[in-house]
Amino acid sequence: MDQSVAIQETLAEGEYCVIAVQGVLCEGDSRQSRLLGLVRYRLEHGGQEHALFLYTHRRMAITGDDVSLDQIVPVSRDFTLEEVSPDGELYILGSDVTVQLDTAELSLVFQLPFGSQTRMFLHEVARACPVCPICSCTAFDSATRDPEFLWLSRYRCAELDLEMPTPRGCNSAPGTWPGYATIGGGGSNFDGLRPNGKGVPVDQSSRGQDKPESLQPRQNKSKSEITDMVRSSTITVSDKAHILSMQKFGLRDTIVKSHLLQKEEDYTYIQNFRLFVGTYNVNGQSPKECLRLWLSNGIQAPDVYCVGFQELDLSKEAFFFHDTPKEEEWFKAVSEGLHPDAKYAKVKLIRLVGIMLLLYVKQEHAAYISEVEAETVGTGIMGRMGNKGGVAIRFQFHNTSICVVNSHLAAHIEEYERRNQDYKDICSRMQFCQPDPSLPPLTISSHDVILWLGDLNYRIEELDVEKVKKLIEEKDFQTLYAYDQLKIQVAAKTVFEGFTEGELTFQPTYKYDTGSDDWDTSEKCRAPAWCDRILWKGKNITQLSYQSHMALKTSDHKPVSSVFDIGVRVVNDELYRKTLEEIVRSLDKMENANIPSVSLSKREFCFQNVKYRQLKIESFTIHNGQVPCHFEFINKPDEESYCKQWLNANPSRGFLLPDSDIEIKLELFVNKTTATKLNSGEDKIEDILVLHLDRGKDYFLSVSGNYLPSCFGSPIHTLCYMREPILDLPLETISELTLMPIRIGDDGSQLESPMEIPKELWMMVDYLYRNAAQQLAYLAAYCFETQLVTKSLI
Repeated sequence: MDQSVAIQETLAEGEYCVIAVQGVLCEGDSRQSRLLGLVRYRLEHGGQEHALFLYTHRRMAITGDDVSLDQIVPVSRDFTLEEVSPDGELYILGSDVTVQLDTAELSLVFQLPFGSQTRMFLHEVARACPVCPICSCTAFDSATRDPEFLWLSRYRCAELDLEMPTPRGCNSAPGTWPGYATIGGGGSNFDGLRPNGKGVPVDQSSRGQDKPESLQPRQNKSKSEITDMVRSSTITVSDKAHILSMQKFGLRDTIVKSHLLQKEEDYTYIQNFRLFVGTYNVNGQSPKECLRLWLSNGIQAPDVYCVGFQELDLSKEAFFFHDTPKEEEWFKAVSEGLHPDAKYAKVKLIRLVGIMLLLYVKQEHAAYISEVEAETVGTGIMGRMGNKGGVAIRFQFHNTSICVVNSHLAAHIEEYERRNQDYKDICSRMQFCQPDPSLPPLTISSHDVILWLGDLNYRIEELDVEKVKKLIEEKDFQTLYAYDQLKIQVAAKTVFEGFTEGELTFQPTYKYDTGSDDWDTSEKCRAPAWCDRILWKGKNITQLSYQSHMALKTSDHKPVSSVFDIGVRVVNDELYRKTLEEIVRSLDKMENANIPSVSLSKREFCFQNVKYRQLKIESFTIHNGQVPCHFEFINKPDEESYCKQWLNANPSRGFLLPDSDIEIKLELFVNKTTATKLNSGEDKIEDILVLHLDRGKDYFLSVSGNYLPSCFGSPIHTLCYMREPILDLPLETISELTLMPIRIGDDGSQLESPMEIPKELWMMVDYLYRNAAQQLAYLAAYCFETQLVTKSLI
């Protein structure tokens, strides 16, 4: 759910919550939930400022009533948000992200859930930060004024009225605002400051400001080390909370990945790893017994632990509010109950109300865990609330994808169809984001291995309570199993199609009197049932054990466990390299065979004795090979056209079918626009044309020739200096006269004595004078004819 909507309701006009994420404030052994919202304010002069608003909340924030403003941290010059790694803790990609917020006088540590929402939140904070997230240099030059955060004054000054005055007053430096930039004191005093007065006041414990010494910035690990440690990962969080852009695979990369997937057996081998899967409905109780009897008694140290709980907290507060102390209690109990012969790293914890799932892995295998995502689906009240539903964790282990689902389905013996629907809803609505956001989300069924555990709540039907108890006393579990609702529904293919469950050789795990092994003696006297189950789906899976643990008496359920040997595909690096090289070579060969190729009948063109306004044409033929192609004459670097003004290719672009031909004409035509530079020698009949094939290579065509200078296109003042025909003058003389301005002496007299008019004009006028008298009507007739044509065109 987008909780930024709830934050927006608490903001004043002009303030906008860009994004929000729910996290945990860590202070020593204390863990307090916080809602972090990045708030943007647009300034009147067009700039913008940001601040981090931290809220306490007692349930999932839906409206402004659900949150209470705790403190505000301006995103100033000294603001940093770094990802950190607790000292001695092994970093696993996909585990919760630990970040440290620092200002000049403030240091906070948060744990944020791994996933796309956190990635986007950190990315937005990095964008808002006025310090460059790569090199830590300021994004402002010296002329840019420091952020003033005047829009926060209403929060600050109102707080000052409630707290002791500080020496800084209302002009505190950015990042050290009195009343809300520091950590400490009692409850929040911001509830009365909201525009709508919303908020639930809560008590706050004092919080220290010292930076934890056990936390070191994760920047001490190089990106290569992280890449080596977490194979196949595509996301790395930088040391300034900046998310590196994920590579968008092109067509070639997609083909390579597809071929690698098809040839997976050529470079991988199957290696068995031991997984422990356990489920326990704790009936809202706190841990009272050591869990080693359930988690590690009589077994070898598993490589992976998947531990699920249901009914973690049955209080109304747990249903309506987000936090529950039972989460931390059972997490510690499980951590202490893991096998003592191995060291484990927590990969992920996910909880929906009372449904919790924990994933641990041996530390030596942590480098091969990647692409961890966790999601929840509520199927309870109104089909959405979290009193019933499922939580899931998916991850990549070596080259095998695994999805673990913990569910708590609808209760009561007659509600088996509702249980069926809950299962279907979880399957259809549970979706996991992929590292590449352009790819569709993953579903439960899209994994190589699926492990499904939980209180599925399927009961034993058609038998009365006494008959059920008698069969249990006789240990006739096979007869009893025939009346099991889950067995009947699976046989009817309404649920868990394709899943497998081991043989039930233990007595039903529900319902007992709490603290004993006695069946339910309450007024309801529930019939015993195998409510707590573990199923699996996939290849290379061997179940080694499937049992209940009667020694634990904390709940009215008994915990259930199953140990599996699962064949995981492990990559042989040498074979992988060879397979990749073979795929690349085959792609290169295929691409080369499909590269367009043409042959040209001619590549050099010489235009001799080009004259003014006389069209000259040279042609050549393009013959295409076996691949259809587009061709086009393209511009050379730093040029606006593919050829000079006096040249034209016709056609200049086109499409060729396989084994077809086309004739290209190169048309050379000199007009008044281009003649001047050709006359003066500034330009020559020389050019290079580039014929480009789409997805193919370029062909270069050479154009050369000579131009015969003429009076056409020459300046009048230049012709006045030419006493000889222009063709008889050396090119250097023509160039000098053309580029020469009219030179005037100091006394106003010209330095040289040019002709009054160009000889070409004098000869034309003289010819008309001597010959036009014999044809008096010639010019008149010509003018009259021109007018008629012009009128007809109009």
